[in-house]
Amino acid sequence: MARKSGVSAGPTQLSWLNPSTWHLRTRLVLVAMALLIAICAAVGVVSYASMDMVFNRQLDRQLEQASSRANDFGRPPSNFPSSPGRPDPLEARGQAAGTLNARIDGSTVRSSGLIDAQGHRVSLSADDEQVLVSLPTDNQPVDRSLSNGDYRLVAVETTYGDVIVTGLPLEDKQSAEASLVWTMVLVSLAGLVVIGLVGTVIIRRTMRPLEQLSEVATKVSRLPLDAGEVALAVRVPPSASHPGTEVGSVGYALNQMLNNVSSALEARQESETKVRQFVADASHELRTPLTAIRGYTELLRMTENFTEDGRKSLARVQSQSERMTTLVEDLLLLARLDEGQPVKVEDVDLTQLVIETVSDEKVMAPDHIWQLQLPDEPMTVRGDATQLHQVLGNLLSNARKHTDPGTTVVTGVMLSADGSAVVTVTDNGPGIPKDFQGRIFSRFARADAARSGSEGTSGLGLSIVEAIVSAHGGSVEVTSRPGRTEFTLRLPTVNTEGL
Repeated sequence: MARKSGVSAGPTQLSWLNPSTWHLRTRLVLVAMALLIAICAAVGVVSYASMDMVFNRQLDRQLEQASSRANDFGRPPSNFPSSPGRPDPLEARGQAAGTLNARIDGSTVRSSGLIDAQGHRVSLSADDEQVLVSLPTDNQPVDRSLSNGDYRLVAVETTYGDVIVTGLPLEDKQSAEASLVWTMVLVSLAGLVVIGLVGTVIIRRTMRPLEQLSEVATKVSRLPLDAGEVALAVRVPPSASHPGTEVGSVGYALNQMLNNVSSALEARQESETKVRQFVADASHELRTPLTAIRGYTELLRMTENFTEDGRKSLARVQSQSERMTTLVEDLLLLARLDEGQPVKVEDVDLTQLVIETVSDEKVMAPDHIWQLQLPDEPMTVRGDATQLHQVLGNLLSNARKHTDPGTTVVTGVMLSADGSAVVTVTDNGPGIPKDFQGRIFSRFARADAARSGSEGTSGLGLSIVEAIVSAHGGSVEVTSRPGRTEFTLRLPTVNTEGL
């Protein structure tokens, strides 16, 4: 049956939903975003390390000045050691809020404290004093955590045998660094969002030609190119088929390939049309001489006297003319179906048709066991009763010819879940060779060419079955293994959409 197909086989896909290009675009965006994140992270780490060094350098200079003031102020008086005590370094002029000072003699803290934000003296806890006692006296600033927060401390051993500890709070430095981190994070995130959106737009524009190529290839892949008239009009648009770019070169090559395929399909269609026309014309022309041969054969048989060998020869001529007539009728039927001639539609009692066809086969092959599995209610389909009878006859005849006497052939009728009528013809014969099952519905296909003449097999029976069933909007399939072969027909009923 001739088939005409348009360009599209379903709803047109939106290009941005095309899975292949969508995944590629996503990968490109993710790679770009990963690179940007890595760059932002590297810039952040370097910037943070640089600012930390700057803050530490500034804080160390301030700490050095504060330590120098504390050491100068903490010198003993001129009458030392007769002086009753030494000045508290925390009372030195110029000590800013937050400054910490302590005087340590051996492992004993003689004085300690810090200046709060209001300029008042605040004593240190015993734990804090233990931290100060454990500081190295190498004049190198170190960071320690105290009860009042984190401090940068330096311990200086004086020429008088004691140690003066000076410290400055790290709160301002930590606050500045935290602000820097948050600023960089927020700016980086905003930049990534902007760059991601802009990059997506750019990549989408860049990938649009590939999406068009993919869409064209998808449409072509859905076209039924195996038979019938095919309208291969889809092409890559000019914007994506300019050979000046890499993608354009691919689009141009794809269009050239489609042009070549379209020309080949047109040539194939023209050849098929000529062959079908030739078969139809030849079949029409052969019917008349074959009818004449059969008529003259019958006339000779009734009017002339022949020897025994003559009668056998005449019977052979009549048999072969009848076989040729059947072959011509089959070819003519296939030619009509190929041309897409409409099927004569009427209500057909499928159950009754199966009963009549099986009864005919019983008469022709009483040495087979014929069984029926029918529904309780009649099943009606829409179609041509004569053609459907030929379908059932061909399937049952096929089971009869290719199985041994005593084989059980079961013909069943049932209603499927989707509302269509299902007819099965099952036998327990030797089965169909596996390598032949894929081409069993092809024309002139025979599993064993050597036996094709004994039963008058032309190799068109199952081809006619498939063609008629397809013309009725149904389908036919076969499953076979040694001991079980089943042909399954599916036809639309009067209650389902079909013809």
